[in-house]
Amino acid sequence: MAKSIPIGARGEAQEAVEFKHTLTAHHPDLPPVYSTPDMIRLMETAAFHALHPYCGRDEITVGTSINIEHRAASGIGAQIKAEAVLESFDGRFYTLRVTARDDAQEIGRGTVGRAVVNLRQFVEKMKKQPL
Repeated sequence: MAKSIPIGARGEAQEAVEFKHTLTAHHPDLPPVYSTPDMIRLMETAAFHALHPYCGRDEITVGTSINIEHRAASGIGAQIKAEAVLESFDGRFYTLRVTARDDAQEIGRGTVGRAVVNLRQFVEKMKKQPL
């Protein structure tokens, strides 16, 4: 199992908003602003980076829950930085406080949950599930 992960462990992820990250990429009638699913993906990546250094060689973390507020819009070209900080662990699930900021302001915040899994066992289990 994963090494003990200290409360306060941190991770981050960054990206520049491109057309593919916008609402317009999903539907032409929507505005060209950073989409909530892309912001959440970046937050999840930051959470992964916070926990991964503590995983064993055959372990990864997977997302288990999301509670996010998207509070401000960002346009194409904006630099987005997501940060994750481990807040708690309940025996199996890790809860991380996440934020996302653009060049000017906080654009999102909330929590994500993750759990450590054995990668080989996880993949084998998925292969056995019906389509």
